[in-house]
Amino acid sequence: MSKEEFPGWHGTTIIGVRRGGEVVVAGDGQVSLGQTVIKGTARKVRRLSPGGQDVVCGFAGSTADAFTLLERLETKLEATPGQLARACVELAKDWRTDKYLSKLEAMLIVTDGDTLLVVTGAGDVLEPEHDIAAIGSGGNFALAAARGLMETDKDAESVAREAMKIASDICVYTNGNLTVEKISK
Repeated sequence: MSKEEFPGWHGTTIIGVRRGGEVVVAGDGQVSLGQTVIKGTARKVRRLSPGGQDVVCGFAGSTADAFTLLERLETKLEATPGQLARACVELAKDWRTDKYLSKLEAMLIVTDGDTLLVVTGAGDVLEPEHDIAAIGSGGNFALAAARGLMETDKDAESVAREAMKIASDICVYTNGNLTVEKISK
């Protein structure tokens, strides 16, 4: 089956919300192949602890590709302790220029509790506006919901959970089985 004929993996909504001295990254658990839900309880938000650092990552895209990128990020973090942005820039450079890595299809949201970043294979390392980052098939729905919820007194976790609930009600490739990681600075 050629790549054009292959139905493709869809799914995943990941959101990162920074508020009140903490960052929460939440992700749904649905993995779909075409119009079929393959798994509803995937864990797409992970905590990394390279060299004693505490970093939370959420990923959208191919799972194997994302795991490859998380391993590379961990190596970059070990080489640049306490410098999340620098490690992410180094990862993005490699991801864009390396023949093997450039074929990887995934996106990352990464935080150390202070900095919140979106990292892409196009070489982007972006600090989002409004203290919210969202990626994946339902990312725009979650982002819009979170932007509205930031007008309330809700904490970061409540904003993330409610935004994910709204996204899962709209996006057929997103479910309500959440993995939520919180990190403070």
